[in-house]
Amino acid sequence: MEPHDLAPVPPSASRPTTLRVRTPGDIAAFVPLAMGFVPQRSVVVVSVGASGGGMHARVDLPHDPDDVDDVVEALLRPARRNGVRDVVVVVYDDETTVADEAAWSVHEEFTAAGIGVREVLRVHDDHWYAVLPGAPLAAYRGVPFTRAEHPFTAQAVFEGRVTHASRDALRETVAPDAGAVARSLPHLVDATPLPPGGLTALVRRHVRAGTTFSASELASVAASASTGEQRDEAWAWLARADARQAVEVWSDAVRRLPATHVAGPAAVLAFAAWLAGDGALSWCAVDRCRESDPTHSLARLVAQLLESATPPDTWAMLQPEVGASGDPAA
Repeated sequence: MEPHDLAPVPPSASRPTTLRVRTPGDIAAFVPLAMGFVPQRSVVVVSVGASGGGMHARVDLPHDPDDVDDVVEALLRPARRNGVRDVVVVVYDDETTVADEAAWSVHEEFTAAGIGVREVLRVHDDHWYAVLPGAPLAAYRGVPFTRAEHPFTAQAVFEGRVTHASRDALRETVAPDAGAVARSLPHLVDATPLPPGGLTALVRRHVRAGTTFSASELASVAASASTGEQRDEAWAWLARADARQAVEVWSDAVRRLPATHVAGPAAVLAFAAWLAGDGALSWCAVDRCRESDPTHSLARLVAQLLESATPPDTWAMLQPEVGASGDPAA
């Protein structure tokens, strides 16, 4: 089912301030911050409380009510795998049959699975609407809220976290920049791979310094990242502390590369974004890679991590195995 965005909630290191959700309006303001963009025609599940694993997940609403069961399963499967105990559910859509069916089906199936559903809301056109019984009458008619003026949004801006207007807007952050691609092309013509160890050294230097590849460096990086063994040098050593800056380095790289050279760097970006806890961006990078190479091994690995909502914290346990055996996706 595409598109979908499954990921664990980034830990406190990525979110310096704990946001305490107390009202439905707080939920409506928080979800776009958790996702990194404002969802549209979506079902979003966010885990709450301290028990069980943390995650957020989004799946597109189907057009046919008969397909709602697939949506529920796509959300329930990672929640079970992560040991989630309590969630809130937000459906983004107008008052449609599909939206209503999705809201109640998620509530029913999660409850049957022993996962507490604290709240179910529908959000549309800057209003939130109650779904579960027991709310004031006005809540079913729609309560207006202004996300831009909410304290959560102000805190996110203060911390430098960007919330994009839509998933398409987020996807544009890794789309090719025509001018930058044109400037890269002459350097790509005769580019040769870096010597063994060279890719690790180059990427580490830029990640630690907060800089980006020069045109000639980018050409060599693209040539090196085209094969699995050398590509491992770009990502297998990354730690969570490096992930956010690695995202910046590789995001810049994929914007400057044509489709003929972007698959490897886009897959590395997907991994770095997963490690940083940015599942939606990671999916966008997987998509960019697969547009050029539909069977790319590293993109397949990252997609598996995302589909299972595997927490980035597990990388500390997986990393020694990767170092010993090479690319686990190969």
